Amino acid sequence: MKTKVLIIGGAGFIGFNLAKYLIKNRDYEITVTDNLSRGQMDDDFSELLLSKDIKFIEGDFTNPETFRFLDSKYDYVYMLASVVGVDNTLDKPHEIIRINTLLIINVLEWVKRSEIGKVLFTSTSENYAGTVDAFDYKVPTPEEVPLSIIDIAHPRYTYAVTKILGESGFLNYSRMLNFDCTIVRYHNVFGPRMGFKHVIPHLAERFLAKKENPFLIYGSSQTRSFCYISDAIEGTVMAMESKEANSNIYHIGTEEEITIETLVKVAGSYFNFKGKYKAAPTFPGSVQRRCPDISKAKKDLGYDPIIKWQDGLMKTLEWYKNFYEEGGQSFEQSFKKPKS
Repeated sequence: MKTKVLIIGGAGFIGFNLAKYLIKNRDYEITVTDNLSRGQMDDDFSELLLSKDIKFIEGDFTNPETFRFLDSKYDYVYMLASVVGVDNTLDKPHEIIRINTLLIINVLEWVKRSEIGKVLFTSTSENYAGTVDAFDYKVPTPEEVPLSIIDIAHPRYTYAVTKILGESGFLNYSRMLNFDCTIVRYHNVFGPRMGFKHVIPHLAERFLAKKENPFLIYGSSQTRSFCYISDAIEGTVMAMESKEANSNIYHIGTEEEITIETLVKVAGSYFNFKGKYKAAPTFPGSVQRRCPDISKAKKDLGYDPIIKWQDGLMKTLEWYKNFYEEGGQSFEQSFKKPKS
């Protein structure tokens, strides 16, 4: 029998690319679920669903009743579903808390009454943002970093709070209920079709608008390490399929740390921006440095990201350039596929 795989949150950026990778590289029977709240039943996703080895279930999994549409047995469950994006945390922090918490609890309780081989829960580097900034923890940062929130009342940290809950929930449920579990923490994963609530899509929109001179660089001295989507997917699948990864946490990203100023100016060159740049204050709650130590993933999984951030950035900016030039608007409900 084929390995049965469930991807919860499979129409989003990472979920879609994960499903596409598995269809191409594995002989799996795949079920994808999503509520399509981001409006991402685009041409790419519709084409993916034409595969004979993939089934799509649309539903709101914050409602426990929706789980009746799932089977009671899966070999692998990828738990990706959540509301993400800095803009979302600032605009609707209460919904971040409500939706992400319900998704985590409902999935855990469904696993409890089902026959599940292994769950992979996708987490975030935001979980230890407070540790690096407030306590000067080392960078690149390893998985054993203590997790902390600088300001529990700040809306920016609502996403991290729910991901910390998820890490604890899945690891402890797995230990008590005897199913395998692995956590992956993503570090600035990017690529085409990533949505609009992130720094790179914002840059594309701003440069194409041609309304800024000088062009403001928010948090110009801050650093990040950007991981292209194909490398992130490779690491994710490695973590799921490795027995050594069970009960472990892995940082998925790259160790090439760059400043936001560098990112902005390379993007500006792509759009032939000839004006001046000006440093501007960063958004509240944004950390000064972020770069993962990925030596554990390299050693245990054989994870070895190969896409240079500059190359990935060019592919991503080209996608958004096509999208906007063909009349796309920067909100998910109008999501559509640009022409190739």
